[in-house]
Amino acid sequence: MISVLLADGHDVVRVGVRTVLLRESDIEVVGEARTAAEARPLIATLRPDVLILDAHLPDSSGVALCREALAMKSDIRCMILATDADDEVMSQAIMAGAAGYVLKQIEATSLVSGVRLVASGHTLFDPEAAAKVVHNVEERRRMHEVVAELTPQQRRILVLLAEGISNRQIADRLVLAEKTVKNHITGLLAKLGVSHRTQAALMASQLLEDGVVPRPAPPGDDARQTRGTSRGTKGTPKGAGPNGGPVPPLPRGQAPSRTPGRSR
Repeated sequence: MISVLLADGHDVVRVGVRTVLLRESDIEVVGEARTAAEARPLIATLRPDVLILDAHLPDSSGVALCREALAMKSDIRCMILATDADDEVMSQAIMAGAAGYVLKQIEATSLVSGVRLVASGHTLFDPEAAAKVVHNVEERRRMHEVVAELTPQQRRILVLLAEGISNRQIADRLVLAEKTVKNHITGLLAKLGVSHRTQAALMASQLLEDGVVPRPAPPGDDARQTRGTSRGTKGTPKGAGPNGGPVPPLPRGQAPSRTPGRSR
């Protein structure tokens, strides 16, 4: 007997799935929940073989609940029930350890056979969509490896490219010559295996989202003020008084005063 727990925020969907499954002699619906909060204690106590989870529960996601369920019972099999074929959600489901991803438009007979399939240890994903997800995972892994080989300056520039700013603006931000920034970008594109800075910017955005590279600090004015400013000793600009303002002219015929306590 395959024990099944349903978690879906839509009563009509949940009742419909239950009705379909109850017709089968080898499948038993042991519990139902509208939210993740309702489902957690049921999973812990009933320990079903298969979980059928709405991709978007009112208080959580089916993917997140799948992770929690696997932490409670490592051999539980999760099927994500979604309204559309969302590559990102499917990718998250695969990475979370879900055994299947099916659409709510699925035929009744296909749903039943799908429950039996995942309960027996198989997976249920659209082959073309799953191949795309695997490709995306591999591409992310490759990007992570490439970033590890970048110099600290190239990483900073890569992150700034995600902001869509020009070479001149990057140079101002990092207090570098514009030609130096251009040379860094040329080397950066070669390491990333792309030919345009727009592609590098898209990769940088994904890396920021994954937390592989840190987000840049907000731009300040210190660097720009430092560039091109001639300074005297102890950081005081030449020609400036002790408070940073201009030195007032001496009255005609008056010599500068010496420092008290010192004699020649």
